[in-house]
Amino acid sequence: MEDTTSSNPQSLGFMEKLKSWLCWSWTYVCFIWFVMVLIMIYVLWSPLKLQDTLTSASVFLNTLTPKFYVALTGTSSLISGLILIFEWWYFRKYGTSFIEQVSVSHLRPLLVNGETEPRPSVSECKVWRNPLNLFRGAEYNRYTWVTGKEPLTYYDMNLSAQDHQTFFTGDTQQLRPEDAVMQKAWRERNPQARIRAAYQAIEMNHECAAAYVLLAEEEATTITEAERLFKKALSIAGKDINLLVYIKRRLAMCARKLGRIKEAVKMMRDLMKEFPLLGMLNIHENLLEALLELQAYADVQAVLAKYDDISLPKSATICYTSALLKARAVSDKFSPEAASRRGLSTAEMNAVEAIHRAVEFNPHVPKYLLEMKSLILPPEHILKRGDSEAVAYAFFHLQHWKRAEGALNLLHCTWEGTFRIIPYPLEKGHLFYPYPGCTETADRELLPSFHEVSVYPKKELPFFILFTAGLCSFTAMLAMLTHQFPELMGVFAKAFFSTLFAPLGFFADKMESFMPSSFWHQLTQI
Repeated sequence: MEDTTSSNPQSLGFMEKLKSWLCWSWTYVCFIWFVMVLIMIYVLWSPLKLQDTLTSASVFLNTLTPKFYVALTGTSSLISGLILIFEWWYFRKYGTSFIEQVSVSHLRPLLVNGETEPRPSVSECKVWRNPLNLFRGAEYNRYTWVTGKEPLTYYDMNLSAQDHQTFFTGDTQQLRPEDAVMQKAWRERNPQARIRAAYQAIEMNHECAAAYVLLAEEEATTITEAERLFKKALSIAGKDINLLVYIKRRLAMCARKLGRIKEAVKMMRDLMKEFPLLGMLNIHENLLEALLELQAYADVQAVLAKYDDISLPKSATICYTSALLKARAVSDKFSPEAASRRGLSTAEMNAVEAIHRAVEFNPHVPKYLLEMKSLILPPEHILKRGDSEAVAYAFFHLQHWKRAEGALNLLHCTWEGTFRIIPYPLEKGHLFYPYPGCTETADRELLPSFHEVSVYPKKELPFFILFTAGLCSFTAMLAMLTHQFPELMGVFAKAFFSTLFAPLGFFADKMESFMPSSFWHQLTQI
């Protein structure tokens, strides 16, 4: 046993050395191969009668009509055009070039000794439940009825199904019959199948709170009806902490949507006091939005003082609400012309720094607040620092920015200055970690297909798209010129190829003069 363990490191070391040697030699293989091909062509020039072959090939090419060259260049233009269309479609859908992706994934490991770029970690791409997510039956379905578009993706709804199974089924070893029905109900893709399963669970047990939660989320077509069903679920929820927290939070959101804002604030504060260890649910973000609606800015500042801490995770709601409070103090009298003449005051500088901090955390939000991009309904899950989080924040907080006089003007004048502070956001941040490169892919899964996902930093067109576009245009132009001026293009082609192969002929002549003729004769005999 010891012999095998001691021999394994030696064999592994030998394999690693062999692999590194092969990777190192790969760099010079192309050059060596090219030199060997030149030598073989020169050595076999006479035995294989390559001169006669080239002569016959030139005669054949001279007999071709201009229509052949038109067809050849036209076919090349068509193929490169098809490649261009595919590359552009792939880039628009996935944000990268197909050819570059294949090259990086399969060829680069062979050329750089198996080293590849580090992929973003799972923590960077973690998806969070949207604390302000809407009601499916009363809000999302209404949008579908009016527009005919689905505001939620299957990926987003699948994450919600997993959340509900975790929240409401409890210990899988002690499932009651109605719990087993509800566990299956959350996994159903069809909304009507989910509703039927909920009624089936209620028939089994009239005190199945999870079934009433599903009906409140899915079947209720108004917020009032959803609130009634949630109150029914609360009355039979028992001591299940997950159910209690979820139902009380949704009841507070119902009160907020129905205009009973002070009641909603009280319910949220009581919920945070009753379950102080559930900060991961981000109930404070619901509280912040309700307090902003009440214009209770002192209470908002008190909540921020507790949750805008360096040791706690940040969010767009935390960063942009902090920026809004500081901007509100100076925005009503702010003027870009006056600021350029006299400079920024201390309060204005603090507001600008808060805006830069918020923009660095999530650079997608300003376009929605300034209405440079159209808003859609927020998804049920968001990716922090991504476009999905920006949509969710702006959907609920745009009205609060509009209410603060001059706040949007201050944001408009200063937000782009953030990008001068962090010229390479994927490599190094200023106040936060570098911007994660996985946000675009995750946001495309969370947001509906009719929404144009915001990409940061903005990507330039890949080289291969530009190359295929140039190749397509060049070959199409050659086809047209050859069709219109066949004789002139023939003369041009001969002159071009003669000039192109002139260095090779010069090199061959020098080799003949340098090497004795007997040496080449002996090589041919071998």
